[in-house]
Amino acid sequence: MTNERPAAAIPPAFALALEELSHARVRKELHFTEIPAPGRLAPFALALSGDVLEEATPDHGRSGKELGRTPFLKPAEQLATGRFILLYDPAGQELWGGQFRIVTYIRARLESEMGQDSMLASVAWSWLEDALSERGAGYHSAGGTATRVISESFGNLAGEQDHIDIELRASWSPDSDNLGVHLSAWADMVCTFAGLPPLPDGVQQLPFRRLS
Repeated sequence: MTNERPAAAIPPAFALALEELSHARVRKELHFTEIPAPGRLAPFALALSGDVLEEATPDHGRSGKELGRTPFLKPAEQLATGRFILLYDPAGQELWGGQFRIVTYIRARLESEMGQDSMLASVAWSWLEDALSERGAGYHSAGGTATRVISESFGNLAGEQDHIDIELRASWSPDSDNLGVHLSAWADMVCTFAGLPPLPDGVQQLPFRRLS
């Protein structure tokens, strides 16, 4: 949280917002970490980092070693990563159209065929709109950019495979105090960027608990 303050100094509206976030429902594949929040965007803020990792597997054979019966694991590949930042300004900001603003960043590596799609940026933005709509997360004043990043290797790194990433940077203002659904929608977005299929009906999602 921005500029660590005693609990008594936290405005009730922001304390309520943090409580609402604790009710978010997210998939178990998304691993959360609370990170330092930006200090210049608003008087109060909360920042979370989320990663979807490919499941690590035992590393055997010539390149693998074993200690007793416990194999070393191959590093888990990061399928997608993101940041979720909740900003609160008691005085409100004209650009936000209110006191709260949500800022997000998501990045994922794509398969070559999908990365060449000329409609990729529009698809990425539609994932945001769809996720918010499906979670019933009302919002306004949304804006953002979707960028395709093509990385080519040269010199000593020329042997590495070229790759394409998609980046989404966006922000919006929530329509109500029910902020948990916004965090749930953002978590859905990160999982979509990671290429995970939607959860079937009836599958229970794990509740997120804010780190203390």
